[in-house]
Amino acid sequence: MPSSKSEKQLSTIKEKLVAIMGQENVDDTMSGRLAYSYDATPNFQALPDFVVSPRTAEEVAAVLKLCSDTSTPLYTRGSGTNLCADTCPIKGGVVLLMKHLDKILELDKENLTITVQPGTITKTITDRVEQEGLFYPPDPSSMKISTIGGNLGENSGGLRGLKYGVTKDYVMALQIALPNGELIRTGGKLTKDVAGYDLTHLFVGSEGTLGVITEATLKLIPKPESQKTILALYQDIEAAGRSVSSIIAHKMIPVTLEFLDQDTLKAVEDFAHIGLPTDVKAILLIVQDGPKEIVDRDIHRMAELCREEHAVDVRLAASDAEAEELATARRSALSALARLKPTTILEDATVPRSEIATMVRAIAEVAKKYKVRISTFGHAGDGNLHPTCLTDARDKEEMERVEAAFAEIFEKAIELGGTLTGEHGVGVTKAPYLEWKLGHAGIEVMKGIKQSIDPNGIMNPGKVFSEQSKQRMVMMK
Repeated sequence: MPSSKSEKQLSTIKEKLVAIMGQENVDDTMSGRLAYSYDATPNFQALPDFVVSPRTAEEVAAVLKLCSDTSTPLYTRGSGTNLCADTCPIKGGVVLLMKHLDKILELDKENLTITVQPGTITKTITDRVEQEGLFYPPDPSSMKISTIGGNLGENSGGLRGLKYGVTKDYVMALQIALPNGELIRTGGKLTKDVAGYDLTHLFVGSEGTLGVITEATLKLIPKPESQKTILALYQDIEAAGRSVSSIIAHKMIPVTLEFLDQDTLKAVEDFAHIGLPTDVKAILLIVQDGPKEIVDRDIHRMAELCREEHAVDVRLAASDAEAEELATARRSALSALARLKPTTILEDATVPRSEIATMVRAIAEVAKKYKVRISTFGHAGDGNLHPTCLTDARDKEEMERVEAAFAEIFEKAIELGGTLTGEHGVGVTKAPYLEWKLGHAGIEVMKGIKQSIDPNGIMNPGKVFSEQSKQRMVMMK
């Protein structure tokens, strides 16, 4: 969508942006705008009017105030790994690039916290704290390039989410720039705090639609003393799903309990070359950590349970290096699949973990029904599956079938007590379906919150709230 501003209006806005940040941090060249016109979501691209790079929280707040006063859309941007078009500037305006705000401000070993700026790379945080024998558990697959600000905006999960939770579970305090140009602080280095509404967690997962996080204090825990990894191999996908339920039912919570189907396995092995089995229908990657005696006990029992559910083989990683190779290979699943077709659409349907086997079967049936290729992998232990369609956006007829297939997958997830997205966010791609999950009244509550904080609607417009909701499909009833 082209800018709604006249050349004169854009010139005035540029002058004011330069006054806030300096000429070197305001880019309105075609090459600069083009570089930030898209994120990792296929089939979405739109040019902003400006790309700006503030150096301080105060400059961020000043940019927000200017955008609010001039009704200029604003989109906060980290590394652009988003998968629901959340950072695409679909209505022109300003892309707020957080590349200068990338510092670790404090590591507090007494209170077990780390305070960081939003542009800090996630893995930089995990590596830094592990040097001190500490642990920051959230580990999205994009952690080597994603920023903590993006993780906060989307409430990112990761492979360790089953045992340790997701990003919101480790956020203790925030500094936030509001659309009116004010800076506020929420939370603190406190175990308990019920003074007023929980504003900290209101902004986590709000997808940049309410304000801009300019600083975050994150909770740390002691680094686990040991870890072991096993691979369970199956010729029956539903048996893999039953194994997930069995492990949890036996009161064991592994760190990681990941599922990969055969199509994904083949792609990952072709990409990583680490000796993954490709002659089986599915595998479970299972990791446990903690005190050595507990890890040994749990891994042995989980292997037994997998065999009881007809795993054809269970393999123990022989070393920490091999275990890390397996985890890295799993993180590469999207990259591996993306090599196979021009367009790769990765979705994020989540169900109660007891329904994993049912959901995996439903995805396969939907793929067959619509004659599309869908590979499935994901965080089976917490019910978060990633059905991934390999297609070509230039084939309009096939893309219509892809859209219908994913609509049916979303419908099935909700029917099973699940949700549209477990960790990727709503953005543009899921917005038309959000009412299926929340209902009309739920959407209106969210709109009321946004209106009170962002009355001019400048914060990431076109995201989360859809102008027209999709009609639910009666075929699933």
